[in-house]
Amino acid sequence: MSYREAAAYLETFINYEKIPCYPYKRSVKLERIRDFLATIDNPHRALRGIHIAGTKGKGSTSAFIAFMLRASGYRVGLYTSPHLSDFRERIRVLSARTQPASLGQEFEGMITKSALARLSSQLKPAVEKYCRISKYGPLSFFEVYTSLAFLYFKERKVDIAVLETGLGGRLDATNVMDPLVCAITPISYEHIRQLGNTLAEIAKEKAGIIKSAGVIVISAPQDKEAASVIRRRCRQTGAQLFEVGRDIRCKENGKAFSVKGLFNEYPHLKIKLLGVHQRINASVAIGVIEGLRYSCVKIRKGAIRKGLCDTLWPGRCEVLAKKPLFVIDGAQNMASAWALKKAVRENFRYKNLILVLGISRDKDKAGICRELSNLADTVILTRAHTPRAAAPQQLYGYFVGKKRFIAEDIKGAMLLAEAMAGKDDLVLVTGSLFVAGEFRRCFLDTRKQRLSGALKKKIYHV
Repeated sequence: MSYREAAAYLETFINYEKIPCYPYKRSVKLERIRDFLATIDNPHRALRGIHIAGTKGKGSTSAFIAFMLRASGYRVGLYTSPHLSDFRERIRVLSARTQPASLGQEFEGMITKSALARLSSQLKPAVEKYCRISKYGPLSFFEVYTSLAFLYFKERKVDIAVLETGLGGRLDATNVMDPLVCAITPISYEHIRQLGNTLAEIAKEKAGIIKSAGVIVISAPQDKEAASVIRRRCRQTGAQLFEVGRDIRCKENGKAFSVKGLFNEYPHLKIKLLGVHQRINASVAIGVIEGLRYSCVKIRKGAIRKGLCDTLWPGRCEVLAKKPLFVIDGAQNMASAWALKKAVRENFRYKNLILVLGISRDKDKAGICRELSNLADTVILTRAHTPRAAAPQQLYGYFVGKKRFIAEDIKGAMLLAEAMAGKDDLVLVTGSLFVAGEFRRCFLDTRKQRLSGALKKKIYHV
């Protein structure tokens, strides 16, 4: 099986990330992935893991943890979702030998095309046999890909696997793991149709990753309703809970920040990721790293500092260009939009802000638009190439009084923004990770083509 054939094969499985509405609790079954993994000798049981759930900041927190472990000399498996540009980004192995990041290749350690093709070919007979006889229904894309990640991590003999939940937690395919440490990042309203109408209901699904006595749980600051659910879950299971804001303290210090952890203090920390919310994510990640000490895994303070500073997580308040500024972010709910607005105001200086916005139709369109409206001078409404995308016309009425334009695709939105933006302006692209990823890919490809064309002209002229 070639890489192209493997990618096409994986696309044949139902992918709930591309479906806006579906019966979540009837469609997603933890028993199914457990049942299937048993047929391939339970590769996940060979792994020591860290498990992260939450609404905001799961990916950033996972990246911080992985980079700190890598800085300490560990070989780290990192499994995240969704992806920004290439679905191989979801499965990564970071180690001291990993090639450093470069422009357009910031997701270092991605599973290679040859490894993905080989493992897909290896997995295919077991998958097809299972889907024929399964009493829980056929496997989904996420379940197959999670199984493939477990096989890859086992094969690469990772020391620790860092797993981000795909959706929720309780029924998520990653929840077959029995982790050393769990983390719950900030919980807010998202995936209401699937997870519940209240913060308590959503928190209950997220806290479902807390399963066993003795596991260490690190929680970000939470609304009272969500915090109560997490605390109750820890009491019920006998897990040991530590909370940022109570047991772990984060203090702002200009462009740096300090963290008082469970065992040590970390003054004058610096990270590349912008926004106060990223400092909270970093504090949660430090708590997780310190929590590993209860499992006899001790990380040096210097590695914690270096790992935080080294962490890259593209698509999160990421600067693609300057003069004019082009910034992309995957904010896709009201709380994330608020955090993005705060980060933009604190970190950038600009004359006018051109907002390029596309939102998935199952998201809180009104809430996201309300948060971002007073940030923008001009709005370009668009859509990503996904069936989940809301038509840009549906967003038009949320920006009364603004200069409003509609671009039917991301490339059109990019070209329009480039034509409008002066050198002192900021173009902010957000509303969905689909939008951020597609814009990023289009922007970098176009820039490479222009640089290549300019170089050819220069050589010809000489």
